[in-house]
Amino acid sequence: MGHDILGFNKAGEEIAYARFSMGNYNATILYRLLNAEKYYAGVSGSGGSTTLSVQHVQKALNDYNDFFADTKPLSEREILYWDKKQIGEFLINCLETAQNDGSVEVYFG
Repeated sequence: MGHDILGFNKAGEEIAYARFSMGNYNATILYRLLNAEKYYAGVSGSGGSTTLSVQHVQKALNDYNDFFADTKPLSEREILYWDKKQIGEFLINCLETAQNDGSVEVYFG
Protein backbone atom coordinates (compact mmCIF):
# COMPACT_ATOMS: atom_id res chain seq x y z
CA MET A 1 0.00 0.00 0.00
CA GLY A 2 1.03 3.58 -0.50
CA HIS A 3 0.17 6.78 -2.27
CA ASP A 4 0.84 6.90 -6.00
CA ILE A 5 -0.17 10.28 -7.34
CA LEU A 6 0.11 10.73 -11.09
CA GLY A 7 -0.40 13.60 -13.50
CA PHE A 8 -1.54 13.10 -17.10
CA ASN A 9 -1.71 15.35 -20.12
CA LYS A 10 -4.66 15.54 -22.53
CA ALA A 11 -3.18 12.67 -24.59
CA GLY A 12 -3.27 10.44 -21.50
CA GLU A 13 0.51 10.38 -21.11
CA GLU A 14 2.00 10.35 -17.61
CA ILE A 15 3.79 13.65 -17.02
CA ALA A 16 4.22 13.64 -13.23
CA TYR A 17 4.56 11.06 -10.48
CA ALA A 18 4.89 11.22 -6.70
CA ARG A 19 5.16 8.14 -4.45
CA PHE A 20 4.72 8.01 -0.69
CA SER A 21 4.74 4.90 1.50
CA MET A 22 1.55 4.24 3.44
CA GLY A 23 3.15 5.49 6.66
CA ASN A 24 4.58 8.68 5.17
CA TYR A 25 2.41 11.54 6.36
CA ASN A 26 4.17 13.93 3.98
CA ALA A 27 1.70 12.64 1.38
CA THR A 28 -0.91 14.83 3.04
CA ILE A 29 1.14 17.89 2.08
CA LEU A 30 0.53 17.21 -1.61
CA TYR A 31 -3.16 16.41 -1.06
CA ARG A 32 -3.59 19.69 0.82
CA LEU A 33 -1.66 21.74 -1.73
CA LEU A 34 -3.90 20.37 -4.48
CA ASN A 35 -7.01 20.88 -2.33
CA ALA A 36 -7.67 17.18 -2.90
CA GLU A 37 -8.14 15.86 0.64
CA LYS A 38 -11.26 13.97 -0.44
CA TYR A 39 -8.98 11.63 -2.43
CA TYR A 40 -6.89 10.76 0.66
CA ALA A 41 -7.90 7.30 1.88
CA GLY A 42 -5.43 6.76 4.73
CA VAL A 43 -2.88 4.20 3.52
CA SER A 44 -3.37 5.12 -0.14
CA GLY A 45 -5.30 7.35 -2.46
CA SER A 46 -8.97 6.68 -3.11
CA GLY A 47 -8.46 5.73 -6.75
CA GLY A 48 -10.21 8.86 -7.90
CA SER A 49 -9.01 11.56 -10.24
CA THR A 50 -9.66 15.20 -10.91
CA THR A 51 -8.94 17.78 -13.58
CA LEU A 52 -7.00 20.83 -12.42
CA SER A 53 -6.82 24.21 -14.13
CA VAL A 54 -3.68 26.27 -14.66
CA GLN A 55 -4.81 28.61 -11.87
CA HIS A 56 -5.37 25.72 -9.46
CA VAL A 57 -1.90 24.27 -10.03
CA GLN A 58 -0.27 27.72 -9.94
CA LYS A 59 -1.88 28.35 -6.55
CA ALA A 60 -0.64 24.95 -5.34
CA LEU A 61 2.89 25.80 -6.44
CA ASN A 62 2.71 29.23 -4.76
CA ASP A 63 1.44 27.59 -1.56
CA TYR A 64 4.25 25.01 -1.83
CA ASN A 65 6.84 27.81 -1.99
CA ASP A 66 5.28 29.50 1.04
CA PHE A 67 5.03 26.23 2.99
CA PHE A 68 8.66 25.25 2.46
CA ALA A 69 10.14 28.76 2.74
CA ASP A 70 11.51 28.15 6.24
CA THR A 71 12.61 24.52 6.11
CA LYS A 72 16.02 23.49 7.40
CA PRO A 73 18.88 22.47 5.11
CA LEU A 74 18.59 18.99 3.64
CA SER A 75 21.28 17.49 5.87
CA GLU A 76 19.03 18.18 8.85
CA ARG A 77 15.78 16.91 7.34
CA GLU A 78 16.70 14.41 4.64
CA ILE A 79 13.33 12.63 4.47
CA LEU A 80 11.37 15.86 4.31
CA TYR A 81 13.84 17.12 1.69
CA TRP A 82 13.20 14.12 -0.57
CA ASP A 83 9.44 14.62 -0.30
CA LYS A 84 9.83 18.38 -0.76
CA LYS A 85 11.76 17.71 -3.96
CA GLN A 86 9.26 15.21 -5.40
CA ILE A 87 6.28 17.42 -4.51
CA GLY A 88 7.94 20.42 -6.16
CA GLU A 89 8.80 18.47 -9.30
CA PHE A 90 5.28 17.06 -9.43
CA LEU A 91 3.72 20.53 -9.24
CA ILE A 92 6.11 22.04 -11.79
CA ASN A 93 5.41 19.24 -14.28
CA CYS A 94 1.67 19.57 -13.73
CA LEU A 95 1.82 23.34 -14.17
CA GLU A 96 3.77 23.06 -17.42
CA THR A 97 1.24 20.56 -18.74
CA ALA A 98 -1.73 22.64 -17.61
CA GLN A 99 -0.24 25.69 -19.32
CA ASN A 100 0.21 23.72 -22.56
CA ASP A 101 -3.08 21.77 -22.47
CA GLY A 102 -5.34 24.11 -20.50
CA SER A 103 -5.61 21.61 -17.62
CA VAL A 104 -4.00 18.52 -16.12
CA GLU A 105 -5.59 15.29 -14.89
CA VAL A 106 -4.38 14.01 -11.50
CA TYR A 107 -4.99 10.47 -10.27
CA PHE A 108 -4.75 9.48 -6.60
CA GLY A 109 -3.96 5.79 -6.13
